Amino acid sequence: MKVLVIGGTGHIGSYLVPRLVRSGHEVTVVARRPAPQYTHERLAWPLVTWVVADRSAEEQAGTWTARMASLDAEAVMDLICYTPEQNRVMVEAFAGRTAHFLHCGTIWAYGPPDRLPYRESDPRRPIDDYGIQKAAIEAELIRLYQTEGFPATIIHPGHISGRRWLPIDPQGTRDGVGVYGKLARGEPVPLPEPGLQTLHHVHGDDVAQLFELALTHRAQALGESFSAVAPYALTLLACCRCVAGLFGREPNVELLPHDEVARRMGDGWLCTLDHLLHSPCCSIEKGQRLLGYQPRFTTEEIYAEALDHLLESGQLVI
Repeated sequence: MKVLVIGGTGHIGSYLVPRLVRSGHEVTVVARRPAPQYTHERLAWPLVTWVVADRSAEEQAGTWTARMASLDAEAVMDLICYTPEQNRVMVEAFAGRTAHFLHCGTIWAYGPPDRLPYRESDPRRPIDDYGIQKAAIEAELIRLYQTEGFPATIIHPGHISGRRWLPIDPQGTRDGVGVYGKLARGEPVPLPEPGLQTLHHVHGDDVAQLFELALTHRAQALGESFSAVAPYALTLLACCRCVAGLFGREPNVELLPHDEVARRMGDGWLCTLDHLLHSPCCSIEKGQRLLGYQPRFTTEEIYAEALDHLLESGQLVI
C-alpha cells in the first residue's frame, strides 16, 4: 500500500515509518529534515521516498495545498496537524483520493473526566486551546465520516516517551534530569497531597503500533477514535517508587499542600498542574477489542529505558 506520512521523523514517526516499511508498504514521508530524530534504527529509512518541506512555512506561503494535491496515497497519516483549518486543507486535498486518513490527536482533547478509566465514547471537555482545537478536529472528522463517508480514524496518544524522549517525570514536569537525579540520590521530592494523581504515558513505538494496526484493520478503524496509552496509568507516588527503585532506593517523598508545592517548585508547578489536569487514566479496551492493540511498554519500562539512555549518554550522573 502507498502510505503518506506527514511529519514522519518525530516522536511517533521515528518508530512508525520503520514499522510500515517492514510491513511491505511503499512509504513517502513529508518532513523538514530527511532523517529520524528519536531512534537509532537505520535499516528501513533508505527505502523511504522523501518530500522535504516545511509545513508551517508552506502554509504561510500558500503552497501547502498544492503540494498535498500533488501527492497520491492510498493512506495518509497526519502526525502534525494542530488546528481545524490545517485539517480542512488536508481533507479537501485527499477527499475521494485516499482510502484511509489517520489523524494524530491527543488525550488532552479529553479534558478532566467524570469517571475512570476514560473511554473514547465519554464526553470531551478540553480545557486548554491545544485540547480544544484537537477535539474540534476529531469532531469534524467523525462528522465527515458519518455524513460523507470520509475514511477517517483518530489516534489519541498519552504522554509520548521513548529512549531519547524523556517521559513526564514523577513530579509531573519536564525538568530535564533534575527529579530523576533527586530520586536516584535519595534527595527529597515534594509532591502535591495525596500523591495519588495519575500520569498516563505511552512509548512512541506503541503509538506507532496503534497507527499500524488501524491501517491493517481498516474496516474496524474507520470512523473511530482510539486512545494510545500504556496498559495502565501510574500515580505520582508510584512513579517516584519506580524511578527510585531502579537505583535501589525508596523514594524520599514529601507530600505537601498544593500551595506549598507550588512555592517550592516555582514555575515548574504550572507544568505539573497542566499534566495532572490532562492525564486521566484512559482505557485501551476499545483498541484491544477492535484492533488487537497490545502495548509493549509499561510506564515502569518507559522510565527504565529513558534512564538507561541518560546514564549511557552521561546526562545523568549519580
